[in-house]
Amino acid sequence: MKACRREPVPHTPVWFMRQAGRSLPEYRKVREGIAMLDSCTRPDLITEITLQPVRRHGVDAAVYFSDIVVPLKAIGIDLDIKPGVGPVVEKPIRTRADLARLRDLTPDDVSYVTEAVGLLTAELGSTPLIGFAGAPFTLASYLVEGGPSRTYENAKAIMYGDPELWADLLDRLAEITTAFLKVQIEAGASAVQLFDSWAGALAPADYRRSVLPASSKVLKAVEGYGVPRIHFGVGTGELLQLMGEAGADVVGVDYRVALDEAARRVGPGKALQGNLDPTVLFAPTEAVEAKTDEVLEAAKDLEGHIFNLGHGVMPTTDPDSLTRLTEYVHTRTAR
Repeated sequence: MKACRREPVPHTPVWFMRQAGRSLPEYRKVREGIAMLDSCTRPDLITEITLQPVRRHGVDAAVYFSDIVVPLKAIGIDLDIKPGVGPVVEKPIRTRADLARLRDLTPDDVSYVTEAVGLLTAELGSTPLIGFAGAPFTLASYLVEGGPSRTYENAKAIMYGDPELWADLLDRLAEITTAFLKVQIEAGASAVQLFDSWAGALAPADYRRSVLPASSKVLKAVEGYGVPRIHFGVGTGELLQLMGEAGADVVGVDYRVALDEAARRVGPGKALQGNLDPTVLFAPTEAVEAKTDEVLEAAKDLEGHIFNLGHGVMPTTDPDSLTRLTEYVHTRTAR
């Protein structure tokens, strides 16, 4: 939390995206026979899975175990997470009439979130819990495409061809995302991250015109709680300034842009998060440490830095390599 607020820290803090996930054998064991979305609605499972990487790796923050489509499922959208594919929406949203299916999200829709966050904060003590949600553009992409996409042709067709419908769709999703984040914060989350996983598919002018207003609305809506807000996307090197403008306290940087250059693009007044390439963890320890040193060197003059990967932990990553990496960063940056 100190790093998020650009305050002095005893060492550079570490957490990983997807740290509670497929790379951990204990995760796979506890999830046996349980569908992904079902596991996201069981407070006992949410608690155990969230705590697993904190116990194993000694990371500085727990990340609430969920999925970005959970609030959409909670309001009745017919979707599922198919193994090896990702979220698949039975009936994509592509017309103005379809917007009616996106009703308001209430705390009662996700009571399991409130319960799970309460259990977690009691267990975690002084270790902060990071909540998260999908950003409007990424949620819209899944809803319009019907599933993962490399080209986003259906979403972009609406964005370019019917900008009014697109704006209304993202505004509706901003309301749902805000409600989901508020539930997590009010239950006790210490910080929240807004994942715009697919924003890197956009040109800066399109992002500014068609996406920034909705993301800004979400971040502004939770500002009053005083918890740090992190904003992250993949392939967003060209968008870093705009993502900073959206209103986050911390901007996540993927591995394609060095942190000192990212700081120049984002501008002053923001902490940065990142940004070791996740595939480096498959190399020998000496190579991992050398690449980590490069990240830390680029981060040495930042106003605030949280060490992270430049994207999520890959499922075949050796968990011990994450434990070693966490310890190395802590030791290397001890002040």
